[in-house]
Amino acid sequence: MPGNSSRKGAIRKTTKKPTAGSGGKVKRGLEGKGPTPRANERPYHAAYKAEKKPQRSASTQARRRKSTDAEWIAGRNSVLEALREDVPVTAVYVAEGAERDGRLREVFKIVADKGLNILEVSKGELDRMTSTAVHQGLAARIPSYEYAHPDDLIVLATENREPPLIVALDSVTDPRNLGAVIRSAAGFGAHGVVIPERRAAGMTAAAWKSSAGAAARIPVAQTVNLVRQLKAYQDAGCMVIGLAAEGEVSLPDLDLADGPLVVVIGSEGDGLSRLVAETCDQLVSIPMANNLESLNAGVAASVALYSIARARARA
Repeated sequence: MPGNSSRKGAIRKTTKKPTAGSGGKVKRGLEGKGPTPRANERPYHAAYKAEKKPQRSASTQARRRKSTDAEWIAGRNSVLEALREDVPVTAVYVAEGAERDGRLREVFKIVADKGLNILEVSKGELDRMTSTAVHQGLAARIPSYEYAHPDDLIVLATENREPPLIVALDSVTDPRNLGAVIRSAAGFGAHGVVIPERRAAGMTAAAWKSSAGAAARIPVAQTVNLVRQLKAYQDAGCMVIGLAAEGEVSLPDLDLADGPLVVVIGSEGDGLSRLVAETCDQLVSIPMANNLESLNAGVAASVALYSIARARARA
C-alpha cells in the first residue's frame, strides 16, 4: 500500500550515506576557468603543433627552392640524347601505334636498364602534355630542379678542405651555354655555379643536356641579386675576378688562382654589366689571336677554369 516502506522495492538501498545538497560541486562547476589560453599554448591546436615543429634554416629553405615546374623533352633524338647523358628523367611516354625504329628500340633498352617508367598514351594526350610540340610519338618528363643556396658552395669547399672556386654567370640567357659552363666547372674542380634568379637561363632540359650529366654532380645556386652575392663572397674572403676583353690582367698572369676565387662570366652579347664589373676585384682578359673580340660564355669558362686548375696544381 502507498507509504509502506517495508514494501519490496520501495527504498533504493545504497552503501553510500545520503547527503543533503551537492556539497558545492555544482557551484564550483559554474565558476569561470580564467582567460582562454592562446592558440599556441593549447597542445591540441594547429598553432601549437606548428610552433613545436622543427624549423629549417634559411639556407635549407633556399636549397630546396625548386624551379617553377617539371619539363618535357619531346622528340626521339632529344629523348634519346637526354637518356644517354643521364638527364634525370622520371618517366617516358610513347604514343599508341608509334613506329618502332632504331631510336625507339634504344630508348626502350635504356629505360629498362635504368628501371624507369614507360607509359603508353594516345597521340592526343601526348600532344596535350607536351603543348603540341613535335614529339614524334615520344616524350620524357624531367623533374623541377632543386637549386642550392649560394652560401652552401663556400661550405662545400670548407668541408673538402679546399680554397673555394665558384663560377658566377652574369645574365647568361642561353641554357646551352649554362650547361656547358656547368660541365666545365665540374671537370675543373669548381665547387658550384651561381646564376641570377631573373633574366638568365635556368636549369631547363636544354641546360641538363648540355651539361652532359654534370648538373647531377655539382650544385647550381640561384641568387636574387648577383652584385650583393659577390660582395658576400668577398666578405667571406674570396677574390672576385671578371672575364672581360678589356681586362687589365691577362689570364696567364693571374696570381690569384690558388686562393679562394669567384670567376664571373658575362652574357653572350654584352659581357659583364657595369655594376658587376665595378664589384670585381680584377678584370681578366683571355689573350687571343686574329683580333677575335670574345668567346661565348661556355668556351670562356672552359679556358679560364683550365688555366686556374693548372695554376692550383702547381701551387
